[in-house]
Amino acid sequence: MNKKTILRILATVVLLVVLVAISGYSYLRFALPNVGAAPDITIERTPARIARGSYLVNHVAGCTDCHSQRDFSKLAGPVLPDSRGAGGVRFDQSFGFPGVFYSKNITPYGLSKWSDGEIYRAITSGVDRHGKTLFPVMPYTSYGKMQTEDVYAIIAYLRTLPAVPNDVPASSADFPVSLLMNLTPADPQPVAHVDRADTVGYGRYLVMTAGCADCHTYKVQGKDSGDAFAGGTAFPLPGGGMSRAANLTPDKETGLGSWTAEQFVARFKAFTDSATRNQPVAKGGFNTMMPWAYYSGMDTSDLRSIYTYLKTLKPVHHQVAKFTP
Repeated sequence: MNKKTILRILATVVLLVVLVAISGYSYLRFALPNVGAAPDITIERTPARIARGSYLVNHVAGCTDCHSQRDFSKLAGPVLPDSRGAGGVRFDQSFGFPGVFYSKNITPYGLSKWSDGEIYRAITSGVDRHGKTLFPVMPYTSYGKMQTEDVYAIIAYLRTLPAVPNDVPASSADFPVSLLMNLTPADPQPVAHVDRADTVGYGRYLVMTAGCADCHTYKVQGKDSGDAFAGGTAFPLPGGGMSRAANLTPDKETGLGSWTAEQFVARFKAFTDSATRNQPVAKGGFNTMMPWAYYSGMDTSDLRSIYTYLKTLKPVHHQVAKFTP
């Protein structure tokens, strides 16, 4: 084989590689996400639906936890009431994210141009009204499995929030995540009705809706460790120090194995007390990212269902240092 033939073969290989790269880029950049148009729905705002939505938004699904500013001069960073739903919370490289992402304004100020179907698609599929992918710090992969009526309730309630003027900066993902994240959106696969009498099943549903695993499953090189709910995920605190998610598995030494249902519920309900909820924290003192005040509003029966479900998990022996100054 002469030199010209070898060069011709190499040039052909390089050309093929370039064409494949261009094709792959074009597919990820322009063909995705592919979840179809937003559904044409108008959600009736009944009192029962709005009440259920208020409960989910403010105490279960994490909506006003991530879409509001929190006051970390106080224990567990309670939400600043005037910022409820106004967004603007920054998630960036300091938290291990591949880019800079801001939670959206989900009050009527931010959603006034959105149809109910567009909000539904964003919550359940992760695609905004312009057809762009939302970074999955927004846990739409879990919300897409929620009961459809619960998602409707959330949308109905969001429409009733006071409009809070706050123009949120655009999010920006680092390359190549800016392309690869387009693989994440998918059509929703809502679960059928979950009976609250089924404490394990309903507890599993609440845990999924609350996104507990997102924080309480530690990551190894950016991917889930495989030890679900074993805790250890680290969060830098605005006031200094590092907070880590607790081990929620029923391991008796390092998790919830020795906890009773009464102790579990009481841990949450302690933050219904205004003194506990507004406990000041000295700079550099113990604090936590766990939004206790937010979850303290959950029904006692729901907290018991969560406890019952967590007790069915595989025990994982994983000691967690919950705070490092």
